Amino acid sequence: MEIPGVFDANLFCAESFPEVETCKVEGREKQTIISDLDGTLLRSRSSFPYFMLIAFDAGSPLRFIVLLLASPIIWLVYNFFSEAAGTKLLIFIACAGLKASDIESVARGVLPKFYLEDMHSVSYSIFVSCGKRYVVTANPRIMVESFLKEYMGVEAVIGTELHITKSGYATGLVMGAGVIVGANKTRAVKKYFGDDLPDIALGDRASDFPFMALCKEAYLVPSFKPVEPVAKADYLKPLIFHDGRLVCRPTPLMSLVIILWSPIGLILALIRMVFGTVLPMWYALPLEAMLGVSIRVKGIPPSCPQTSGRRGVLFVCSHRTLLDPIFLSIACRRQVTAVTYSISKVSEILSPIPTVRLTRCRKTDAETMTKLLNEGDLAVCPEGTTCREPYLLRFSSLFAELADQIIPVTMNVKTTMFHGTTARGWKALDPFIFLMNPSPRYELEFLDQLPHEMTCSGGKSSHEVANYIQRVLAASLGFKCTNLTRRDKYRILAGNDGVVPASHFLKQRSRIFACLPSRNSERGQRSDP
Repeated sequence: MEIPGVFDANLFCAESFPEVETCKVEGREKQTIISDLDGTLLRSRSSFPYFMLIAFDAGSPLRFIVLLLASPIIWLVYNFFSEAAGTKLLIFIACAGLKASDIESVARGVLPKFYLEDMHSVSYSIFVSCGKRYVVTANPRIMVESFLKEYMGVEAVIGTELHITKSGYATGLVMGAGVIVGANKTRAVKKYFGDDLPDIALGDRASDFPFMALCKEAYLVPSFKPVEPVAKADYLKPLIFHDGRLVCRPTPLMSLVIILWSPIGLILALIRMVFGTVLPMWYALPLEAMLGVSIRVKGIPPSCPQTSGRRGVLFVCSHRTLLDPIFLSIACRRQVTAVTYSISKVSEILSPIPTVRLTRCRKTDAETMTKLLNEGDLAVCPEGTTCREPYLLRFSSLFAELADQIIPVTMNVKTTMFHGTTARGWKALDPFIFLMNPSPRYELEFLDQLPHEMTCSGGKSSHEVANYIQRVLAASLGFKCTNLTRRDKYRILAGNDGVVPASHFLKQRSRIFACLPSRNSERGQRSDP
């Protein structure tokens, strides 16, 4: 069909295309597909929540508030004047003045979680069944490209180009053909593919019809039909790491709730922090419970060994937030010293339990931990960093060489509004952010002490002990074990590991994602330190 140079929605109608449910997925391995994003690959037709995430995590809470206040105006412009004009206004408020590197970092570390949770299961199954995949979208390419290439296996993204200054800042303006909607979308597809057009097209609205008509097959994704999201087991690549402070997708209503709760949450967090710091923790626990902080303990913690002159107990914990050792001490009803690799001065000052920094020098750290065990109980998180998803990172094996009395302890948290961890933000705020949740919940379980035959004294290597405890903790939590480490996490989310220059990031990221387990296979344990 000949496509006119000027978009005319009247040339097409929804009845011109069969619905996406009628498309067969078999035998598509050698075919090419192109799809719209919002309302097609994603269940939601609105990209507003994703721009709110850019505004919050790459910008500031103030920009988040301004964008929410402007949302009625954006909606009116988008629906009653021009789709392109509404999108331009949304892009300008969300991105103007931000560093391009910050937008890319949020697009890489924050957005994938929310995109994956919003995937349209029917469109997704068709999309991933094709051999070559392309996406055309009105969203800025810088905002969606990382997710689509890493998690959807997309060859290329045809999206709106954001104007970036020579100094690396986004002006909030768009370049080239402007916003990729309507006729611009059709021209962009024809320009990119030439005469070799895709075999299949997916779209959801009238402005998609012209580009859909270019392809051999085209299917409409109806917006009025509810559909289930894609199950995590069906992801092409598992989501293990993600960043950002917000737990829920910031729709306009949810964003308003977050803004209204934040002042209350801040005051509540300060009160909770004062009670936990000033009062003995076993006295503070009932007061914290009255303020909404709950702790659930399973298993029986060991009695204090110091009365008989023995060494302290080594608690080996899964790692969820900076507060893990504090809640462990509450469950044990005695102070347990915590060793950390990196902690802010603010957290050290406010901590109600002793904290000792490690140096990442194996010999020095072994001496430090041995001394601490001779003085009392010790808590260690061998993952070295937190992981929000149901995975355990590879355990460092140093702890296994230092003690035989090892108690594995599972740690898990439940939050409803804010994440109490970050890879890019201010780590000193992590405890405050966690305690700003309306009802933060900690779940601990003391497992059986490690049998003697599974310790180094019983003939096992330190790597075997570490891998065994990782598997035991994962089985108890219902998590999966991975070989990914702290360095892998920071290279994916922040582009560095604190030592390797950021210029090495792209090469390292490709290696890391190539090592992630597919949905049909799992990697074995690695036994190096």
